[in-house]
Amino acid sequence: MTETIHSPVLRDPTTLYPRPPFRVVDGRPEPAPDHGESSYVGHGRLLGRRVLLTGGNSGIGRAAAIAMAREGADVAITYHSDEEGARGALATIEEAGVRGFAHQVDLADEEACRRVVAEAARELGGLDTLVMVAGYQKNVPDILELETEQIERTMRTNVFSLFWLSQAALAHIPAGGCIITTSSVQATSPSADKLDYAATKAAIVNFTKGLALQLAPRGIRVNSVAPGPVWTNLQPDAAGDDSEVEQFGAQAPYGRPGQPAELAGAYVYLASDDASYTSGETLHVLGGSSV
Repeated sequence: MTETIHSPVLRDPTTLYPRPPFRVVDGRPEPAPDHGESSYVGHGRLLGRRVLLTGGNSGIGRAAAIAMAREGADVAITYHSDEEGARGALATIEEAGVRGFAHQVDLADEEACRRVVAEAARELGGLDTLVMVAGYQKNVPDILELETEQIERTMRTNVFSLFWLSQAALAHIPAGGCIITTSSVQATSPSADKLDYAATKAAIVNFTKGLALQLAPRGIRVNSVAPGPVWTNLQPDAAGDDSEVEQFGAQAPYGRPGQPAELAGAYVYLASDDASYTSGETLHVLGGSSV
């Protein structure tokens, strides 16, 4: 009998997703970002895990939340103001047959950060995975126009919240659990119009390495994902003008930005036992760009 050999399905990453030019329609990116609703297939890699994930209403956070749910984890997400996006993400999480919860939180507020950890741990019956994706970004091309109010908001949301959330979560996370942060290519290759944002992303890399050393004796891993240009709702929100996003990602080696769904696997890997000997690392997902 002749054995049938099935050829693998190979997908060219340069043509897998849309390339610029892009548009902004009614404040939303067009075409819509792919969060993996129709593409991500789980394999039970996170069965029984209990995850709190910030920024799960859209973009990379939404894609990571969907992926983790489809891998078998119960997931609580936070969102700032996008209630519609949070409801959509929550529905997709629950369709995976796991428990999902959503909390409106201003991560720039210390008490709110501590409170959402306690609420999530109570809802989930514990907490073993903290994934921090949410961040604030507003592009300002001239440092002389960068107001203190924005600097403070960026720092409190992107950096201070990591301390507050981690401090609260460590009352619950046992050995074998993990913390995942979200840095950026901006940490090492800052853009001229993202001074405050890029500074926070560099701080996150350092925070991740230091906390990993602290928590290694407790058996808790700490790692980070550093995306390159990714097509999300953050782009039109951060841009000063819609025309700024028209060629977003065109400079990448693939000639296009990444999609949120292309980041989801990185978070799943770092949360899973496959990364049991990985801590203090930053996993770059840059579409071929150098760090």
